[in-house]
Amino acid sequence: MNTRNSGENSESSTKPYLLRAIHQWAVENNMTPQVLVAASMPGVVVPMHYVQNDQIVLNVHPQSVVGLELGNDFLWFSARFSGKSFEITIPVEAIVAIYARENGQGIFFQSDGSGVTPPGVDSDSNRITDSSDGKPKGKKKPSSSKLKLVK
Repeated sequence: MNTRNSGENSESSTKPYLLRAIHQWAVENNMTPQVLVAASMPGVVVPMHYVQNDQIVLNVHPQSVVGLELGNDFLWFSARFSGKSFEITIPVEAIVAIYARENGQGIFFQSDGSGVTPPGVDSDSNRITDSSDGKPKGKKKPSSSKLKLVK
């Protein structure tokens, strides 16, 4: 898997590594990896007529896309929408979540620590929702870990 890097950072983010890990896990377990993207962020190139509520969910299974590259700064691939090929470019910062379509397991990324629920997540149940119908799509998002003193 190629990992283009458009810039140099003194310390790299863990986000692209987590994206690649969840993607690999889903594919190896015969599931469909999907990314939830904040479509209005700078640098996002997606077919805008499929964007709903400023978000788009994209299937990134190797059998569904061509030339998938999960780089450190961008995700690139080509996919067909209504029979037409479209080149997709997504800055890693615009990816809100990556998860398996079949069970909703994956990772949500909080960018600013504001506690704002990411688009595509039902704020009451913390479940991934399908942007087309708003219905829950999987298991509850895991709560943050807590430490317990054991004597």
